[in-house]
Amino acid sequence: MPMERVLLAHGSGGVESHHLISEIFFKELGNEILALGEDAGVIETGGKIAVSTDGFTVTPLFFPGGDIGKLAICGSANDVAMMGAKPSYITCSFMIEEGFEVEKLRKIVASMGKELQKSGMKMISGDTKVIPKGGVDQIFITTTALGEVKHPLSCHHLEAGDAILVSGAIGTHGAVIYASREEMGLKSPLESDCAQLWEMLEPLLAANLGIKTMRDATRGGLAAVLNEWSQSVGKGIEISEETLPFKTEVKGICEILGFEACNLANEGMCVIALPKESASRALEMLKAHPLGLEASLIGEVVENHPGRVVMKSEWGTRRYLDYPSGELLPRIC
Repeated sequence: MPMERVLLAHGSGGVESHHLISEIFFKELGNEILALGEDAGVIETGGKIAVSTDGFTVTPLFFPGGDIGKLAICGSANDVAMMGAKPSYITCSFMIEEGFEVEKLRKIVASMGKELQKSGMKMISGDTKVIPKGGVDQIFITTTALGEVKHPLSCHHLEAGDAILVSGAIGTHGAVIYASREEMGLKSPLESDCAQLWEMLEPLLAANLGIKTMRDATRGGLAAVLNEWSQSVGKGIEISEETLPFKTEVKGICEILGFEACNLANEGMCVIALPKESASRALEMLKAHPLGLEASLIGEVVENHPGRVVMKSEWGTRRYLDYPSGELLPRIC
């Protein structure tokens, strides 16, 4: 009998569990490591390894430009890439609510498989738990990505005079999630920027541009990244509002709802700091990739106002861009 909904029995470790794993997870995510069926995946490594774990609870599960499965792969892979490491392996844990539609699960897992194929990453371990109805909201996914560090990076390398770049438009994912929620009643052609960034970033790192650090601007957006950096090294950061790239729709949503666009999340954009003399070459390389068409030089690290981020407006006024406070938009990733 075909599976229609996930049952508690599917998490029991018995024949139903075997059926769910073989028919959905192995079919979309399987490889020679998972095929061994051992309690742990064994991999060979050489040098330093970057590891990042992230949990995903986004609502809605399916949104323009992506879904929770795509997000779970891209999110952890990008965190590893920000350390100058090529994402190579990933593990995954599913918390599934009893009664969840199997067809939705199949779509989510297929989306994950598609992202793995794009990058060549391998799923090396996984786990599935079925939670009694009401214990979780539909499905939660946790992933851990691993990659060998090719180019060591750290925000503690930042110095006054370093240039600050963004690889794409700001706040797109957060705006899409907000607009996608039925209670908001907003209609927009905007799509999430959810994407894996390593393919775009690898040539920059290989070009010996002296990149100091990178950070993907997820929860808390650009504002959180810049404030983290500023406080970590005790330097100031100054940015120019007129250089910040925003989609028109993101600006509109922020104006309607009174949001600070720099606080909204991205899932396919990163912030890069590097010596000022390398900035133009980095921009040229970013713009040569489809994900980097809207890349922009937005500011620099300074000695003034240590630990604070200052934004200069189009009218010449200046204001602090503070760390985001409170829960602006829950369950965006």
